[in-house]
Amino acid sequence: MIEVSTTFVLILVILIGLVFTFTNGLHDASAVVATFINCGAASPKQGIILASIFGIIGAVLGGNLVADTISGVISLPTDAFLLMVLLAAIMGATLWDLITWRLGLPSSSTHSFVGGIIGAVMVSAGPEHILWGWAELVGPNHEVTGIVKVVIALIISPIIGFMLAFILEKISEILLRNAKISINRWIKRSQWLIVSLLSFTNGSNDIQKIMGIFVLALAAASGSMVETAPLWMRFIGGFAMFVGIMMGGWRIMKTLGRGIFEIKPIHSINSQLASLGSILGANLTGAPVSSTQIIVGSIMGVGTADAYKMVNWKIVKEIIVAWFITIPLAGIIAAGIYLAMNLLLNMA
Repeated sequence: MIEVSTTFVLILVILIGLVFTFTNGLHDASAVVATFINCGAASPKQGIILASIFGIIGAVLGGNLVADTISGVISLPTDAFLLMVLLAAIMGATLWDLITWRLGLPSSSTHSFVGGIIGAVMVSAGPEHILWGWAELVGPNHEVTGIVKVVIALIISPIIGFMLAFILEKISEILLRNAKISINRWIKRSQWLIVSLLSFTNGSNDIQKIMGIFVLALAAASGSMVETAPLWMRFIGGFAMFVGIMMGGWRIMKTLGRGIFEIKPIHSINSQLASLGSILGANLTGAPVSSTQIIVGSIMGVGTADAYKMVNWKIVKEIIVAWFITIPLAGIIAAGIYLAMNLLLNMA
């Protein structure tokens, strides 16, 4: 067996975590600007730069509620053993993100993240060390915690995005039925502000997921309680996401901007407003959500409201299937990585 130090594994957790954040930028942040670019409101370069700037600001200033939720889904001693589990979890999630990015599938980085954690913990310590949250949910206080909180947020958030987008599209049809074509110019300009806010909230929610893992890793390496990730960690995490956004997830943008429904400026702004409302609500409640899921839901919402038959339901089905298989497959990959590391590595 190869002997490795606690410090070495901590560094690996941080480095792989940054790679995961990079892939998150490719996935979710690409989704944020997909309709913005494809409706003609901005060029690809302009959209990517805007999302990058406000995404990194959101990552640095976004708070800790989502990070607290993530760090509270497992119950393991904060020691070297936990570091190995976290490393396997992050590696599994990252590998799945890279696979789906290569295939151009707008998969959920949050799903892969949760799957990686579940898979690594189950194979290393057993399911009893995962805070599922079922007992708290059915208890007298009906408290929503643990994995239950994460799963409920992942399910409800795209539904909220769909409903808000559907309603906004119907309202727009009534308010703008006699509008001139020149209104599109103002709609396109307005999207610059909305996408800035959307990128900020997305950066805030996404970066907190990995910060929750970094907090656990720092506690495991030091043997003492760590409440929040230091500012330098937030900054380098935001920078990793910035690089991911700048490289662009062009295949994912194409799928979301053109593959589901032919996006026009009014569809784009309604989709963005619906997505912004859903992600902002998640940030305020500490719920980790998938921006990609929410944006897909909102695009489906405007498409259904405007022309149901014009929605490419075949691609929608493929995306939904990718969502459902992400948690188990990322979990299996993470479990396999942990077993391999357990055989090959020995913590000093």
